[in-house]
Amino acid sequence: MKIVASATMLLLTAALFTQPALAAGDAAAGKDIGYTCLGCHGIEGYRNAYPSYRVPKLGGQKAGYLEIALKGYRDGTRKHPTMVAQATSLTDQQIEDVAAYLASVGGETVAEGGTQGASFDKAATCTACHGQNGISVNAAWPTLAGQHQDYLFNALKQYRDGTRTDPIMSAQAGLIAEEDVAKLALYFSRLKGLETTKPD
Repeated sequence: MKIVASATMLLLTAALFTQPALAAGDAAAGKDIGYTCLGCHGIEGYRNAYPSYRVPKLGGQKAGYLEIALKGYRDGTRKHPTMVAQATSLTDQQIEDVAAYLASVGGETVAEGGTQGASFDKAATCTACHGQNGISVNAAWPTLAGQHQDYLFNALKQYRDGTRTDPIMSAQAGLIAEEDVAKLALYFSRLKGLETTKPD
């Protein structure tokens, strides 16, 4: 158990010192570009075709994380046909602006840092990066509070089977017992936080 804890701390420490520099985007400039994102992310309950899961909520998500994700889709390190197609033509500045806009829409609970104090022992490792209340402690890491349960479940499964890769998440997801994946997804989905991004 001590070996696992030490390995976890080493990964987290390395991550803190290797985060890319994130620029502050212009939310007003990103509004026009980001409007197309709402064709999927702005519809409550809208689902990915296959595998079937609800597209993630973006309202209140960390702009830094959105920037990293969009650049990943554009540069091919993240795989999703629709997202790759959307991100391919975007410049760094446009990505920063879109990320700032999407992060600014909704998510009042996220801005306040969450309100719940309940805990779930299986989520202790997750909260080291994703925050005690599921509100991320680092601009480069996603907030999980309020995210769709099936989206979180699918993401964890993909990290576990290698369909989705990230050095830290792949390692951490591999340590989660099969029966706890669904419990973690349910736990974070029930916390107050992210919202479906809706147009003005």
